[in-house]
Amino acid sequence: MADLRIEAWGPTREDCLAEAVRGLLESFAEVSEAGQQRASVQHLAAGSDADLLAAAVEEVIYRLDADGEIPAAVEVSRAADGGIEVRLRMVDASGVEIVGAVPKAASLSGLTCAAGPSGNWLCAVTVDV
Repeated sequence: MADLRIEAWGPTREDCLAEAVRGLLESFAEVSEAGQQRASVQHLAAGSDADLLAAAVEEVIYRLDADGEIPAAVEVSRAADGGIEVRLRMVDASGVEIVGAVPKAASLSGLTCAAGPSGNWLCAVTVDV
């Protein structure tokens, strides 16, 4: 088993989380020419911002494993309870070109999601592939 390290930045927590998920997607799938899209909204809550990052990555992996779908687009917004709403435009994985190792799980080791000294956010996650 190998690992993939994803690092992302953004002006807000939500932008950073969305960039991290996009980085995960771009590491293994080419979805630019994907077919029909279906909307999916998931509410994710966790004990920390880092746990929200892991939950968002795990949601993508779960949807691929359980439903055979891959997000073609990702948007993240803040939920009223401090969690996040993840809006995904899902496509059938059979119509997507797989260009890298498919992710298996997010590691809790080295998980980071925090505002930096400049106010921008940094997210980092290691993914088992």
